[in-house]
Amino acid sequence: GGYRPCAASQRTGILLLLLVFPFHTEVKGTRSIIRIGGFQMQPADLCKLFVNLALAKYLSRPETDFSKTRSQLVASGICFLPVVFSLLQNETGLALVYFTFLLPMYREGFPPIYLILGASFGVLLVVSLLFPTTELMIALTILAVLAVYFLRKKIKREKAILAVIVIAWSISAFFVGVAVPFIFKHVFQKYQADRIFSMVGRDNPFVDSEDNTASITADPKQGKSDKENYNVKQSKIAIGSGGIFGKGFMKGTQTQGDFVPEQHTDFIFTSLGESFGFVGCTLLMLLYLGLLLRIVYIAERQRSVFTRVYAYSVAAIIFFHVAINICMTIGLAPVIGITLPLMSYGGSSLFTFTILIFILVQVSHIFFIIKKIFS
Repeated sequence: GGYRPCAASQRTGILLLLLVFPFHTEVKGTRSIIRIGGFQMQPADLCKLFVNLALAKYLSRPETDFSKTRSQLVASGICFLPVVFSLLQNETGLALVYFTFLLPMYREGFPPIYLILGASFGVLLVVSLLFPTTELMIALTILAVLAVYFLRKKIKREKAILAVIVIAWSISAFFVGVAVPFIFKHVFQKYQADRIFSMVGRDNPFVDSEDNTASITADPKQGKSDKENYNVKQSKIAIGSGGIFGKGFMKGTQTQGDFVPEQHTDFIFTSLGESFGFVGCTLLMLLYLGLLLRIVYIAERQRSVFTRVYAYSVAAIIFFHVAINICMTIGLAPVIGITLPLMSYGGSSLFTFTILIFILVQVSHIFFIIKKIFS
């Protein structure tokens, strides 16, 4: 009964996401923002809080047996249902954040085979960015044939091995040949797909030929990469110019000259790098590391499943935001609109991370007091 208010958290988050569709304001291609007077709210960002509370509530129930498939499916539904609505609102970056809830689920007994399968598909996706689809299909077929050849003696004794190879080849071929093109044509926006492919030095192969021809720049070797990677190039120039100790607060030429777009939000790390250099960036990352280690320490000392799941979820969300945002600014990850926690300008992001940490501190403190009283 103590966590009864959390039972409605999932419904509250979904309701906020649904309110976006009739009341949204389109900002820079995304339809995920509700504007109320001078205040802007992004429910896809705020929904992380409600999903966290709902997952912690569900996994902490005495009747929840997380070793059962039904409980695993319900928990997955709680985490991934908002992904659908986020994608419909063109918020691909925030949709990916919800996959961080796999970490607390794994901590509570989620079968690792699902994580291995997810990582395998992730590797296939990355390889699909680097090589043409036809070459990948040929490579997968060759690997399957080689597997059958080297395992032929075992296959004679156990036919199930052949079935596993055939199924694995079929799923991989479907993912590479059908799923990946569908994702880049119908899930990602064209500018998002262009950014992803330009990061690996390729033109987007999943666009119509006339659109592709129209957007090619004068230099055929560079294609669209100059246009699509302008933000990242300016960001790397700014961070590199900061050197070891930086140019000083408010003295960066790239950031003060507004050469870096979105330098107050998604590219806030650029301003830090140019102003305070390598030393400042290292200190910031050490602060984030200390925060994450402290949250994990709080999580591991809790006897309450609710608090442990909640704390691990907060740590996973913060880690994902920090890692992806910094990698975005230095060209190691595509630009997908992920903010830097407690640093990026933006009401929804700052509010969400503040409340996430506030609840963690309060809940862990309450359980610590209860533990002291009854110990």
